[in-house]
Amino acid sequence: MRRRSFLAVVGWLATAAVATLIGVAAIEWVGESIAGTPGGVLSQEEVERALASPAPTVPGAGGPSSPAESGTGGPPSPGATGTAPAGVRRAFATTGGSAVAECGPGGVRLVSWTPAPGYRVSDAEQGPDDDVEVTFVGPTGEVELKVRCVGLEPVSAEDD
Repeated sequence: MRRRSFLAVVGWLATAAVATLIGVAAIEWVGESIAGTPGGVLSQEEVERALASPAPTVPGAGGPSSPAESGTGGPPSPGATGTAPAGVRRAFATTGGSAVAECGPGGVRLVSWTPAPGYRVSDAEQGPDDDVEVTFVGPTGEVELKVRCVGLEPVSAEDD
């Protein structure tokens, strides 16, 4: 009887350990697919360095149509699609998260946005428009980032 109880406890512990390992692996896999950044979140310096380097362009391609498709796509090459060249891309950081915006003929547009740890995006107006905004919600409340163009340069704007 004692041996049977011992085997039951050992079997239960082994099953719990295997289930825990499978659960941890599943959470890591799902987390990477949700965030879309298997390498992790980029630092401000990495974002600026990536924005400073020229983005590869494919003749005839018009770039991404939404951040879900590609948050790092470059502007279309002038003449390749018959569109006017885009303006400057600039990264903005807040306590709630960060965003990249660029100005073009249609106004300002959000290229990508990423909430900070503990925050989530509650609303994002991608544009292009006169101004765009993304709202992050987290432990300190709501943090809103609003951007508009001055010339072809995106700048942070005060809320109206």
